[in-house]
Amino acid sequence: MNYSISEQQHPIHSGYDFSNTAEEVMKGIDLTNKIAIVTGGYSGIGQENVRLLHAAGATVIVPTRNLEATQLLFKDYTDRLELVYMDLIKPASIDDFAAQFLSSGRPIHLLINNAGIMASPLARDERGYESQFATNHLGHYQLTVRLWNALKQANGARVVNVSSLGHRFSDIIYDDPNFTKTPYDRWIAYGQSKTANILFSVQLDAIGKDQGIRSYSVHPGRIMDTNLKKYLSHEELIKLNAINEDGSLKNEMEATLKTIAQGAATTLFCATSPLLNGIGGVHCEDNDIARVVETPAAGSQMSNGVLGYAIDRNNAQRLWALSEKLTDVTISA
Repeated sequence: MNYSISEQQHPIHSGYDFSNTAEEVMKGIDLTNKIAIVTGGYSGIGQENVRLLHAAGATVIVPTRNLEATQLLFKDYTDRLELVYMDLIKPASIDDFAAQFLSSGRPIHLLINNAGIMASPLARDERGYESQFATNHLGHYQLTVRLWNALKQANGARVVNVSSLGHRFSDIIYDDPNFTKTPYDRWIAYGQSKTANILFSVQLDAIGKDQGIRSYSVHPGRIMDTNLKKYLSHEELIKLNAINEDGSLKNEMEATLKTIAQGAATTLFCATSPLLNGIGGVHCEDNDIARVVETPAAGSQMSNGVLGYAIDRNNAQRLWALSEKLTDVTISA
């Protein structure tokens, strides 16, 4: 199938690779007087994003469902860190968060849409929308659009959407994205939501670039030490060839894994690297722009690269229209 793909979707040979940590990618980056928002900034790679953005001088805002626990987590941060209640599966809380921020009159220089869930049992938000699509995509769509004027105000903002190699599990199911007619498959639902993260970045960049807003999506790498795997049983991890019967990692899996420090790197590369000046709407991995692949390597879901349907500009426009319809949220003039 022929896809309409940006000519910028190819590696730029950044000088970084799989092994680089977020700290290495951020070396020499000064974010003094910049404002960053990081969803999911209270665990895993999101927390590492917060730590390094703050260390580079940024004021960092972390939306959280649990203010008390998040305050305890960041108890040693004495300035330039703000914790505000928000739950991506509760649309009213997203609107409240955005309204509160906009009332401050401040710009947003970096918006990192990092929070997510994976392979969860069927659940629905109050609108009846499937929880992975609602959390991973629709919530971030609504947040980004609500904050549009603050992103414009930065005169040079970047929005980074954290996706996954799991985009290969499914394209968008346009006629039934919330599994109201189709039997629920949690991996298909996860794949759809991760494809949505990529397509969202493509169209967001197309709409925003003339207003100084650029967007990127990211495959952070394969990381075992995160909360994402909380819905996976010991037996399922064995079936996925991730672990042995005794719980130890498979040798072939261990060689492909990243630490949290490495997993956070590509997000921060996209958020801050001058190498991406003038570039946007691309999917990145291993601290570079990803190559396009037609299919995963034979018999493997572990090779890198982005599939064409996830970066197709026509698909991106179609998803944007669907997102507007489902959320009733649009960019105001």
